[in-house]
Amino acid sequence: MLIIHGKVLTMSGAGTVFENGFVQTEGEKIASLGDMSTLTDEVIRQKRESGEPVLDASGGWVTPGLIDAHCHVGISEEKWGMPSDDCNEMTDPVTPYLRAIDAVNPMDPAFHDAIMAGITSLMTGPGSSNVVGGQSLFMKVQGRDIDNMVVKAPAAMKVAFGENPKRNYGQQNNVMPGSRMAIAAMLREELYKACRYREKKEQGKIDPGDEDFRMECWLPVLRKEIPLKAHAHRTDDILTAIRIAREFGLDMTLDHCTEGHLIADEIAKSGFPVIVGPDLTSRSKIEVKNMSFKTAGVLERAGVKTAIMTDHPVSLIRYLPICAGLSVKQGLSMDGGLRAITIHAAEICHVDDRVGSLEVGKDADIAVFTGNPMETFTKTLYTVVSGQVVFKGE
Repeated sequence: MLIIHGKVLTMSGAGTVFENGFVQTEGEKIASLGDMSTLTDEVIRQKRESGEPVLDASGGWVTPGLIDAHCHVGISEEKWGMPSDDCNEMTDPVTPYLRAIDAVNPMDPAFHDAIMAGITSLMTGPGSSNVVGGQSLFMKVQGRDIDNMVVKAPAAMKVAFGENPKRNYGQQNNVMPGSRMAIAAMLREELYKACRYREKKEQGKIDPGDEDFRMECWLPVLRKEIPLKAHAHRTDDILTAIRIAREFGLDMTLDHCTEGHLIADEIAKSGFPVIVGPDLTSRSKIEVKNMSFKTAGVLERAGVKTAIMTDHPVSLIRYLPICAGLSVKQGLSMDGGLRAITIHAAEICHVDDRVGSLEVGKDADIAVFTGNPMETFTKTLYTVVSGQVVFKGE
């Protein structure tokens, strides 16, 4: 496939932009890209005559496929206005062995909504009702067989602080956790057990066949192969998450981080990245009373790597680029807004070796828009997933 005459925003480290550029794909990968001056009319004619798709993006923007770094697409489905919810196992507050891959329904209409918005991949996984919810999944949005849509699984271990675990257990069922102290204590206890298990296994004190299925799930986290994905809204919950991650020497993403703009310097010192949102929704609970689209911009200026999420279906996934645009309106830089839904999202999710920027050898996940995707009236012209056109706009 050849895409020609578009404003190509590579979103690579150097931030290269080709004002009149092209992108060439071969199979599922990007083969070349550059300025149209390096591509002759004869080459374009030959490709057309050979039957290779040639997409004219004249006047449009060509970007990496957009990425939602935190949502529940395929797990919390929209169904006649009521969610078909496989998002939380609300019978046990600590369930690290749950796998998102076993719950995702590829037939969820939200996948097509994502495609129409130029979104080509996403992180989906368990919700926040449990102290430990289970293992998240990073996947492409096109396909019928979930195993063929996977980019990385497991991709993160979901943990949650604040009101959600308290409400589900202490308030409704009169069992732990009923307080923020209990949430932190239960997570520490689980991580302590996992560390002891790891030590025994490394010392050869666990015989093959006697592995603990629950503890095995923590090994990629302890080895920093995947991060904790920490649901935290309030400043105290954010700081508790940082405290525990430091105690155990773990990687972590701070998800939601609703009051992050109030402690931006502390978050910057921690070194942990942030996935902000959802802000395109109501203040439905007390811990999001300080919700604001300015959060991402404040964090950016403090030096925090930041992505933007929809938390679909809390905010609909189709509005991911609009959420980035509203953050730009409230202080996030234009480049930061685009990076928050492309390369920064990919880096934070540890999949930037495959997606998030237009570079030779990366997956051919590409979106073509009539203009800036963060603007309300911009339309999607083409969405390309793994080298295949999966959406063509009017």
